[in-house]
Amino acid sequence: MPELPEVETVRRGLAPAMEGRRIERAEVRRPDLRWPLPERMAERLTGARVDRLRRRSKYILADLSTDETLIIHLGMSGRMLVSGAVPGVFVRDHAPAQKHDHVELQMEGGARVTFNDARRFGAMDLIATPRAEGHWLLQGLGPEPFDNAFHEDFLAARLAGRRSPAKAMLLDQRVIAGLGNIYVCEALHRAGLDPRRAAGSLTGPEIARLVPVIRQVLADAIEAGGSSLRDHRQASGELGYFQHSFRAYGREGAPCRTEGCTGTIERIVQSGRSTFWCPACQR
Repeated sequence: MPELPEVETVRRGLAPAMEGRRIERAEVRRPDLRWPLPERMAERLTGARVDRLRRRSKYILADLSTDETLIIHLGMSGRMLVSGAVPGVFVRDHAPAQKHDHVELQMEGGARVTFNDARRFGAMDLIATPRAEGHWLLQGLGPEPFDNAFHEDFLAARLAGRRSPAKAMLLDQRVIAGLGNIYVCEALHRAGLDPRRAAGSLTGPEIARLVPVIRQVLADAIEAGGSSLRDHRQASGELGYFQHSFRAYGREGAPCRTEGCTGTIERIVQSGRSTFWCPACQR
């Protein structure tokens, strides 16, 4: 499932085609994705201007001139692809409609935004903009990693006394929004922390080291266009490239890339998910 860097990459790719532009025509080709689509969705979107395109955790939010917000979740295989003319960015011919093109937005200026989702685990919903943060998909999310609200004192307070593994706590969206399996593995490896340790055992200096590492891992991944392991594509259709920079994730049996470490990356299973780490340098 796309994590924060992949979703932010898609948001940035959509912005030139969508922000400040009207949706001249919306076409909805099925009644549901993972859940039923909003009633009269095409009618409610057609004619609306996208005033702002933002991200919250793993969701894209389009604030509309109609005082509604379109919430988009890419799910496992969802893609938001831009074609046509995007002034100052590119001109890409519109492709013929594909089997899994479920929602299509014809934008003012000539661009077309298509939501394609083969597995239909994605989702879209419309909600009054003032109530968007209270939507059941967004309610209860923790702070964004790049926000000032996420700092070492906050994280220390959330981890204090917790016996759950450090990795599990970092995956908890109520603690920090947007992190998933890939980037938690990468952050813990860069910070030299054992993913099996009880979260409450992390010391103040260790947490102080971890917070900027989380931010740097995410920033590096965004700069690389995210990680394309199976389905992720940027809005342009291009792959992300951060997977070529993984230090831990997916590298079972490979030499550790930490300078001076002679260890080997191992894979363990935690709560049914693969964890990749180096026993030699992650303590």
